[in-house]
Amino acid sequence: MIAVSVIEDHSQYRKLLVEIVTQNADFGLIGSYSSAEEALLSLIANPPDIAIVDIQLKDISGIELIRRAKQKIPNTLFLMCTAFQNDANVFNALRAGASGYIVKGSSANEIQQAIIELYNGGAPMSPYIAKKVIGLLHGKEEINNYNLTDRELDVLSLLSKGLLYKEIADQLNITLNTVKNHCKNIYKRLHVQNRVEALNKFNG
Repeated sequence: MIAVSVIEDHSQYRKLLVEIVTQNADFGLIGSYSSAEEALLSLIANPPDIAIVDIQLKDISGIELIRRAKQKIPNTLFLMCTAFQNDANVFNALRAGASGYIVKGSSANEIQQAIIELYNGGAPMSPYIAKKVIGLLHGKEEINNYNLTDRELDVLSLLSKGLLYKEIADQLNITLNTVKNHCKNIYKRLHVQNRVEALNKFNG
């Protein structure tokens, strides 16, 4: 029996995930939560084998939930199930400790198979996500020869998507000045003068 918990703030989709889990006789649902705060104590007290987590939770994000929980329950595997597919979210989720990443819109069978694959030691990802990860890992491995910090990589990734400094600040929940300082450090480490040169090197 694979013990599964669901953390999803959208009530209808949470019910759908619960239904998908309970439909399979090999799964046992041990918790269903609408927020990271609600889930955190329960996950630690009664760790599931697999936790299905949405990224965009209220207050504490799914990524931060994984980051905090992983230290306490290292044997629990986290499967991101989300509509967010941008580069920063993919890498932040994986860096926080997620072991699989599927998108909302996946069929019931795909979600069930992802749980089984993850439990058996695999790393399930939607084809779209897998392609992004492979491509971006290649670029980030090269760029990180310049010893950029994780946060600088986040900023650079969002810059590459065309986001403005203010939008990056909002997305990463940091101040505008902090974004500007990160950019200065990025340019210095990459030995470039501006955003365009940095992105040319990042995407090259």
